[in-house]
Amino acid sequence: MKVLVPVKRVIDYNVKVRVKADGSGVDLANVKMSMNPFDEIAVEEAIRLKEAGKVEEVVAVSIGVKQSQETLRTALAMGADRAILVVASDDVHNDIEPLAVAKILKAIIDEEQPGLVLAGKQAIDNDMNATGQMLAALTGWSQGTFASEVDLDGEHATITREVDGGLQTIKIKMPAIVTVDLRLNEPRYASLPNIMKAKKKPLDEKTPEDYGVDVSNRLEIVKTAEPEARAAGIMVGSVDELVEKLKEAGAV
Repeated sequence: MKVLVPVKRVIDYNVKVRVKADGSGVDLANVKMSMNPFDEIAVEEAIRLKEAGKVEEVVAVSIGVKQSQETLRTALAMGADRAILVVASDDVHNDIEPLAVAKILKAIIDEEQPGLVLAGKQAIDNDMNATGQMLAALTGWSQGTFASEVDLDGEHATITREVDGGLQTIKIKMPAIVTVDLRLNEPRYASLPNIMKAKKKPLDEKTPEDYGVDVSNRLEIVKTAEPEARAAGIMVGSVDELVEKLKEAGAV
């Protein structure tokens, strides 16, 4: 079975994001970029399934700017077999919207015929949490979202999902779209030999036009702003004073 893993190039999660002075977006100048952490977990899970003999090939896909090659090379160094880059924009500030991404992935699925798609539950730059669900709707495949455990068994997959009330276990028919959560696994670090090998692994470059998909933005970002600063705490001298303060704040 073949597994398709979409990965996205985002600002590294350790970097403090700076908003542009005009509020038009975030500043990406000289900012470290890396693979979306949820996607990294999806790549790791696909590789583990391959190592367990349940998967034969892992294909990483990225849709965005040409610089996403670096992100795909990271996936290849981790253990993916080959990669597909769909160059959908020349502007690093242009974020391809989930519906366009899902349509391109649907076309790639039709071409590659994987048995499973493993994706991050969301990207940390826009927090849309929509691509996996849209892709399931376009393909008509089963879906398991927010997965903290994945077990493949022939024509079915058992998915443990993280929900508000705790954990939910579902059994879905294959082929399927599965979006993964943080507690699924701990991604490996790529070794130096594997990083060198990744440079020789196949990486195909495509465009949205190759798949007949229009990636024009349907949403307009009106304003980007820093979150409000957290108010300073208040020192109280007794429990009674604490209760009064909480009452004044409407907390009790």
